[in-house]
Amino acid sequence: MNSVITIDGPSGAGKSTVSRRLANVLEFRYIDSGALYRIAALEVMDRHIEEPSDEILAEICRNLDVVFSNGKEQNRIFSHNKDVTEMIRSPEISMLASQLSARPVTRECLTSLQRGMADNMNIVLEGRDAGTVVFPDALVKFFLDASPEERGKRRFKELSLKGSSVSLEQVTQEIIKRDQNDTSRQFAPLRPAADALIIDSTTMSIDEVVDRMIQEIKLKKIEGV
Repeated sequence: MNSVITIDGPSGAGKSTVSRRLANVLEFRYIDSGALYRIAALEVMDRHIEEPSDEILAEICRNLDVVFSNGKEQNRIFSHNKDVTEMIRSPEISMLASQLSARPVTRECLTSLQRGMADNMNIVLEGRDAGTVVFPDALVKFFLDASPEERGKRRFKELSLKGSSVSLEQVTQEIIKRDQNDTSRQFAPLRPAADALIIDSTTMSIDEVVDRMIQEIKLKKIEGV
């Protein structure tokens, strides 16, 4: 039986960095479920489809060819052998991915894909419904949060380092809007699983968050940890 650890939470809470670091410590495979939705959004945008039908979305999701190349400090994401790591992190892709994730057909297809990824390996799965929908029986579940203001500062810093001219106010407002979209959608809304450990990282360092998670994992007595 493979072990699954889920880390859910809103945009900008630090899930990617923490999940990757935790996976490296545990020697688990890191899976970024949000990247799957972003790649689907990128495909829709590249095809110049303004209102994709359920049939088109199902076809796009069924034909995703995604490879996660995990590294100690950064993972690269490839779609059909093309590195899309930076491309899928734009504000436009983020908002479109949020909209598509509210569509049942998208979530059904990508939920099935994520479950298949855990067939042959121990994984740390980062997402928004990883512990509530994708793996409701996961051995350990976390919900990583932070204040909207802190998440806005983190995302603004990330985008600024990449040369984006977007303002802090704009980034923060986009995060708040995405929170509203993700928490209010009818299908698989963003919320902590009932048995998830909620961690507010507003005033915590990455190492502090990871250390707290490892403490919880050891309490669960996961094999090999």
